[in-house]
Amino acid sequence: MNARIKEILKEYESNQLEPDEPFRFHCTMCGKCCINREDILLNPRDMYNLAKELKMTPREVMNAYCETYIGSDSRLPVVRLKPRGEIKRCPLLKDTKCSVHRAKPTVCALFPIGRGIVQKKGSTVALTAKDIRYFLTDPGCGDDSETHTVREWLEDFGLPVEDEFFVEWQKCLVELSQRFRRLEKKLGADMGPIWSLTGTIFFLMYEMEKPFEPQFKTHLGEVYEMIYELAEEGGK
Repeated sequence: MNARIKEILKEYESNQLEPDEPFRFHCTMCGKCCINREDILLNPRDMYNLAKELKMTPREVMNAYCETYIGSDSRLPVVRLKPRGEIKRCPLLKDTKCSVHRAKPTVCALFPIGRGIVQKKGSTVALTAKDIRYFLTDPGCGDDSETHTVREWLEDFGLPVEDEFFVEWQKCLVELSQRFRRLEKKLGADMGPIWSLTGTIFFLMYEMEKPFEPQFKTHLGEVYEMIYELAEEGGK
């Protein structure tokens, strides 16, 4: 393990927070965390919540505020909020305030908290929501005039401390990334329609009058089924 990785791990451990451990931070709504941003990535739940808050369909949200690309490492479809102007501001920033505060993307709702999953030896299948760890990052804005706990902070945005969807989505990304890289080696330029369909299934095919979780689980099964069938065809 090189020195830089050791340094990162040491910093992570020193800033780790338990769910009910207090930390100090007050958002002064300066808008600094919403400019010079090209990395506000959405997960499927974010897309569903934004569509519901904006009273739009997921496809309308995608067309109005987002763009997609294929991750250079994951080789999976990635959806991000498309920054605007020279200051690269979030397209949902209005008068230095978030216009979708109640449904802001997870990465924004968590700020200045970060989170990750403690990887156990072996398969990711064994990972559960109890393996999620939280840590405090340097916000570079706001002040320390308020005290919160991780649990309180997350609950304000409807996010559970033991976030089952987060774990399921991370496991999905790891598994599908491996399979998509293998498929791309076989199919090359023919991957285009597969990427497009995968992105559509995960991010756009939601009925807003129905709850998110059951629909996501159905879509997850559909994508896995598609990949298994393609792998079998490629092996013939």
